[in-house]
Amino acid sequence: MKGLLVVSFLVLFMGLNAQKNQKPNIVFFLIDDLGWSDLGCYGSKFYETPNIDKLANEGIRFTSAYMMPTCSPSRASLMTGEYPPRTGIYTVDAYAGTPLKMQKVKGIRSKKFLSQNDVTIAEVLKNEGYVNGHFGKWHLGNTPETYPLAQGFDVNVAGCETGAPRSFFSPYLNVKNIETQNDGKYLPEVLTDGACRFIEENKNSPFFLYFPFYLVHVPLHAKKEWAAKYAAKEPDGGQSIPAYGAMVSYMDFCVGRVLKKIEELGLDENTIVIFTSDNGGQIVATSNSPLKGQKGNLHEGGIRVPLIVKWPGKVKKATRNDTPVTVVDFYPTLAGMSDANLPKDKQIDGESIVPLLTGKGRLKRDAIFWHLTSYNGNGRSNSLLWQPPGGAIRKGDWKLIENFEDGSLQLYNLKGDIGEKENLADKYPEKTNELLNRLKAWQEKTKAPIPGEINPLFEESSIEWVNQQNIRNISEVERLTLIK
Repeated sequence: MKGLLVVSFLVLFMGLNAQKNQKPNIVFFLIDDLGWSDLGCYGSKFYETPNIDKLANEGIRFTSAYMMPTCSPSRASLMTGEYPPRTGIYTVDAYAGTPLKMQKVKGIRSKKFLSQNDVTIAEVLKNEGYVNGHFGKWHLGNTPETYPLAQGFDVNVAGCETGAPRSFFSPYLNVKNIETQNDGKYLPEVLTDGACRFIEENKNSPFFLYFPFYLVHVPLHAKKEWAAKYAAKEPDGGQSIPAYGAMVSYMDFCVGRVLKKIEELGLDENTIVIFTSDNGGQIVATSNSPLKGQKGNLHEGGIRVPLIVKWPGKVKKATRNDTPVTVVDFYPTLAGMSDANLPKDKQIDGESIVPLLTGKGRLKRDAIFWHLTSYNGNGRSNSLLWQPPGGAIRKGDWKLIENFEDGSLQLYNLKGDIGEKENLADKYPEKTNELLNRLKAWQEKTKAPIPGEINPLFEESSIEWVNQQNIRNISEVERLTLIK
């Protein structure tokens, strides 16, 4: 009997020790079109996000985190650690349909999807023994050879070429790699069920759960009971649409379900949780105030996003960091967190933010960049913000935007002007030239193509349509809304 007790103790000890030495699990929530100020912990007084606010109190909250202006380039850069000039994915390909009469210069068309030769972060983690699950929006491939299962994931639910479901209630119409029962089930619920099962099934091995939500992208499809409380709430400026509020809260509920599952299984102390968005919010649905602009453009409202990281034992709770960080940083960061080997001879544009997370250092680089070769906006809907081809750089508190149409420049000091209200380019010519030269050097280094061919079909009168793009169209909101 005594021998059995000793053996049982040794087995238990070895199991606990193995779990202690196991590589950390990684849960990565990527929300679609969530604005920088759409969370309670980022200042919203309208949207209710208790689970994400709790996550922020358990980890670190970044105030100057960035993505690309639209989803495809953000997702490509996240997966590869490369800026758009290297991936060739600059914007959502649908925007290439911008009418020629609205283009002063002819835009350069973007690639649609990742190449099979791209080594994704999922493949890096897989080589380290991780089981990888993808639940939600992929938007980086349109065939089995370019879907998540061919890019390092072991499980794929709903990942395909679709940028947004035509219906959030089944049947989901254009969403592939998912059962489309005619039971009216809400897509986020199905994905969350799958994510929780994935955690349960892989609790004894290190896992990478990549959960790129289709929420909170339009159409504004929400459950009736979740929208009801927002219909009764007082609007807070441009944060006022009940269906969108319901989607934000349901997204928060789904995040809470996943985190609860991790806690129930006793995995929370060995699980890293990252929460962020793929670009800024759309004014058809929300307001990014105090930031200027929205999804699609190079102003802060289009590229600045929330970022929360929980890393038990490594990250001090309830902290914030104001250092500018960007999407290409996730690749080396996830590799560093998991002690994974990075691919040899691969160009990685990002820098690991582990020193910022642990409070043991700073980043070496001093600037981050954006590059857009075509127009964002296709003339069909004012939910798509207009943005001409251009580039941008942020260095310290200073940010410069270059317009490729006419070479015009915008210079802002974000420390004193987060809303980008005052263009300082003429007032500070030395700073303007410094940042422009640095941007040009980066463009040359990355071989970034720059459109310059004048378009003879351009019509000046089309600018009036452009001027309307920052005005929310109520009829457009109603067309996109479904509550049931």
